[in-house]
Amino acid sequence: QVQLVESGGGLVQAGGSLRLSCVASGRTGSAFGMGWFRQAPGKEREFVAAITWNGATIDYADSVKGRFVISRENAKNTMYLQMSSLKPEDTAVYYCARQLIVGGRSRGHFDSWGQGTQVTVSS
Repeated sequence: QVQLVESGGGLVQAGGSLRLSCVASGRTGSAFGMGWFRQAPGKEREFVAAITWNGATIDYADSVKGRFVISRENAKNTMYLQMSSLKPEDTAVYYCARQLIVGGRSRGHFDSWGQGTQVTVSS
């Protein structure tokens, strides 16, 4: 079993930047993809980005493409989400998860969810 813990959230002004981290523990010996989702108040949890074990395949939601960058350091069992040019509509709780199917974007394609980290973008 894999446990994931997110960190790095906070309050930032529109146009600012934040970097989120997701640290994996437990059964991290096998290769697996990872991804980020977010959930705003009153809205469904939505896909943000995903990356395969070796970083060869990266996928972004259209809403964040060109502003967010996903990366990982396998030696540290850590995945990152560098967020730039943040907008108020990026405000949400951000979750990381293990990807079960390469290219998958729905919640059913992921498991081992972290507890989430709050990102708030003020206008």
